[in-house]
Amino acid sequence: MRVLQVCTGRAQEVTIASRSVLTAIGKRTREGPVAVTVLGLEGDEQADPSAHGGRSKAVYGYPSEHHAFWRTVRAQARVSGVSRWDEALPPGLFGENLVLEGLVEDRLWIGDRLRLPGCVLAVSEPRHPCFKFNAAMGFAQAAKLMVQSGYCGAYLGVIEPGTVSAGDAIELVPGPREVNLRELFRSRARA
Repeated sequence: MRVLQVCTGRAQEVTIASRSVLTAIGKRTREGPVAVTVLGLEGDEQADPSAHGGRSKAVYGYPSEHHAFWRTVRAQARVSGVSRWDEALPPGLFGENLVLEGLVEDRLWIGDRLRLPGCVLAVSEPRHPCFKFNAAMGFAQAAKLMVQSGYCGAYLGVIEPGTVSAGDAIELVPGPREVNLRELFRSRARA
């Protein structure tokens, strides 16, 4: 288990469905160690603090194992174009801060800790997609497919601030193992 890439982004105005909205979903890869504070990664912003960010959702991790699925469904939806969001799944496209390897949702439980060389994070909740995710992915059914697949990624709280870098190994320290991340995501999606 490891961090493949670290991504941050600033909120920016974009046009979605003929209206101007603020979003920070399209993040960019960062080099070297990036500072991790209790409120997230240095240089990262969230456009809607009611849905993203804060202490329990300071960092968003997304499994690289799901990229093949998203490339396939985007190809089926004939997504192509000229914007950065239409490229072949650049890191940060999902709004993730950490592209993870080896940590898919059914292996994670609320309260599990991810011990990295420079910080400790805790699984707090699944990410729920909105219309901005559809726009980032380039087709209107993306949020629905995230719900159906359960490929939501994990919001992470910061237990011990420090730094994170691409290539960092991750040790999974089990929490109470009462609520599975994917099961929680699916139960909330049905509500």
